[in-house]
Amino acid sequence: MPRSLAGQLIALLLGALIVGQMLSVVYFAMSRRDAIEQATREQVLARAAALVRLVDDVPADVEERVVQAASTNRVRYTIDPDPLIGPQAPDDDAFAASVIRDAFDGREVRAEVRGRPLQEFRDRRDGRREAEEERDDDGRRERGPPDGAARGAGGPERDLAGRGRPLIPVVSVSARLADGRWLNAETILPRPSLWAWPMATQTLLVAAGIVLVAAFMVRRITRPLRDLAGAADRMGRGETVDALPETGPEEVRRTVQAFNAMHDRVRRFVADRTRMLAAISHDLRTPLTSLRLRAEFVDDPEVRDRIIETVEEMSRMTEATLAFARDDALAEDSHPTDLAALVSAVADDFADIGHPVTVEGPDKLEMPLRPVSLRRALRNLVENAIRYGTSARIHVAATPTEAIITVDDDGPGIPPDRLEEVFEPFVRLETSRNLDTGGVGLGLSTARSIVRRHGGDLTLANRAEGGLRATIRLPRATGRG
Repeated sequence: MPRSLAGQLIALLLGALIVGQMLSVVYFAMSRRDAIEQATREQVLARAAALVRLVDDVPADVEERVVQAASTNRVRYTIDPDPLIGPQAPDDDAFAASVIRDAFDGREVRAEVRGRPLQEFRDRRDGRREAEEERDDDGRRERGPPDGAARGAGGPERDLAGRGRPLIPVVSVSARLADGRWLNAETILPRPSLWAWPMATQTLLVAAGIVLVAAFMVRRITRPLRDLAGAADRMGRGETVDALPETGPEEVRRTVQAFNAMHDRVRRFVADRTRMLAAISHDLRTPLTSLRLRAEFVDDPEVRDRIIETVEEMSRMTEATLAFARDDALAEDSHPTDLAALVSAVADDFADIGHPVTVEGPDKLEMPLRPVSLRRALRNLVENAIRYGTSARIHVAATPTEAIITVDDDGPGIPPDRLEEVFEPFVRLETSRNLDTGGVGLGLSTARSIVRRHGGDLTLANRAEGGLRATIRLPRATGRG
């Protein structure tokens, strides 16, 4: 099945049409076959009835020519001493009862339809032709025992059928003449093919027309859903999304309306949270500054240094929180950016200040990015790698669906049970509060937030050979917008 909703609806319509048309074709062909078989049976009986009356009325020297003139390659009439069909129960030939009663004027008539091997029918027909060429002194044909009697006993037919030969429906009629002889008639029922090219061509033409109309209508119906998917993807990456037009069927309009309402609520919630966080951090500056001034009047140097150190740490956390809030409020739009060049530029910045950072990857990799934000996320990861492992190695790779950036270091790694905990704001594994050995605990949280606004994710894992690996996965197809 196609993956898109439009493709699945079109496939469903096309499949239902083909199944319906095929059932109609089969039903039509079977009805046509039954009608032809019924007409053939009635025609054989009617012609046999007319031939019986004619043979009874013509002289004996003419009846043979009459029978030969009535015979064809498909229907063969003969006058024999015995009937082709053995004795029957009253209801054996119910299919022709009405025709027999009306056409044969009360004569003894036997009729049946039985499956027989085609070769047996041909042998019987050819044998009759040979027998017609041999005549006795009285002018009557010389024939052996009738095959019908043996067939009624289940002999030759059963032997031939038992050899796995295909059976064909044969109509047999035996009518007694006035002189006691029997007029025997046999014909093969026509078997029209179930497959009809005109019906197949009609089905294909109707299917093509329905697919064209359905494709146009279904794409119109599903267009709002495609727009909704693109808007949800952009919203998940933190981009500004305008309200979607509420078009399409009632269910689609209600879905778009709910999405627009949800987007407004989320946007207001994020804006209120950001403003509150910025206000709290800003308001803390004044009491922290006042506390720092008062700490200068503490006589005990050890106590004074500890107080000042604590105040400075709180100031750093406040400034980091303000920076985080500003970045969260910054609505930087995505635009095509060379990711390989951006990574190389970050490595060059650290190389200029004497930190060894190597880069491996393609020479060019263009994709939609927020370059300022992503640059900050990479800097945070490289700073951590250098702080805890003295060096950093960056590797860039690309697949048809995503770009992968890994940052490796040679540090001690992170306990496996804390690999997710370090992404929480203000969480630090190093508890000395020393700026030389750790920051305030917002670097990884900020980096993951930036990567997720790109629609990707940031994960950490300990390397088997030692050290830590940070992996950034960014989708290359980030939707419209």
